[in-house]
Amino acid sequence: MTSFATFHDLADTSVFITGGGSGIGAALTEGFLAQGAKVAFVQRSDASEFVAQISGKYVHDPLCLPCDITDIAALTDAMHTAARAHGPITRLINNAANDTRQDIVDTTVRDWDASQNVNLRPHFFTAQTAAPMMKAAGYGSIVNFSSISYMMGMAGMAGYVTAKAAVTGLTRALARELGPDQIRVNAVMPGWVLTQRQMDLWATPEDLAAHLARQCLPEHLAPRDIVDAVLFLSSQASRMMTGQAMVVDGGVAVSG
Repeated sequence: MTSFATFHDLADTSVFITGGGSGIGAALTEGFLAQGAKVAFVQRSDASEFVAQISGKYVHDPLCLPCDITDIAALTDAMHTAARAHGPITRLINNAANDTRQDIVDTTVRDWDASQNVNLRPHFFTAQTAAPMMKAAGYGSIVNFSSISYMMGMAGMAGYVTAKAAVTGLTRALARELGPDQIRVNAVMPGWVLTQRQMDLWATPEDLAAHLARQCLPEHLAPRDIVDAVLFLSSQASRMMTGQAMVVDGGVAVSG
């Protein structure tokens, strides 16, 4: 990966990423490794091929910890394993998500809860686990992944859209509560990033053309386009930014 920017203070920091073995998460893992960071990530699916591809490319190799993030006990155990391997976590990236489409009439209570258990609940409990480590270190940065989907009012994914709206509220609450300990909490709000999953499941030529017409910039977003925003929010380059939601969507949503 060729970095667009270098954030020297991220070298040798302990970074923990949820869903860091595929899609945007894989780009984030490699982006932090390229900065010289020590990266541990959790992934439910098999990430061995990805780990093999990037091992040996950077100063540090990634630490992959298989984990279902809906199992909070397993998730917190993984964070403590990462801290033992790399030192106390000072950069937390809550990236993992599931944006499966489902009409309102077909959504069961189990479906709704499953969406919140992936798209919202882990963001709180990872922050709860990382906060004491960050406090002891004297600083920390948490980046939560929200989405412009709730600003657009997208249909067919009410559970996901609701969770992503809640992530911005959680981000603001955590920023206020953790700020006295020099822990910053911000959100990134991507637009439609064309991961392989999106291309395989939902990116029809018609929908791609319609979405591109909404953007100011006439180019579709790729996972790589989200990385530098997250690196910036994780770095001391953004030391006085907290409680904010940064939109990276090619100019679809208006946040100010």
